[in-house]
Amino acid sequence: MLDKLIRDVPGARAVLLLDATGELVMESGAHEERHRLLGAYQGIALGAARRAADRHGGGTVEELITCYERGAVILEPLKDGYFLVVVLGPKASLALGRQCLRPARARMNQAL
Repeated sequence: MLDKLIRDVPGARAVLLLDATGELVMESGAHEERHRLLGAYQGIALGAARRAADRHGGGTVEELITCYERGAVILEPLKDGYFLVVVLGPKASLALGRQCLRPARARMNQAL
């Protein structure tokens, strides 16, 4: 499933599956330590966003998107605390990444 996301989103650099502690479970694409660190930090941001949403009645956090000068990162929470992270390069389509990630999220949740 992760390899398919890399193929379907031109400019995607890495797709990571991480557990609730931010530990890498699986990855596809460029195997770089900075992608793993970025994924773990996104997990921390997800926790902070969920706490803020709970405090203020904001509902469930469905997705986090972080945009940088050199690309973007999309995070989709999964069941049991797992989450998917897609690291996009600067020329990758954020919209396409989001579109392809939604069905992958559903399939991954079924597999967990």
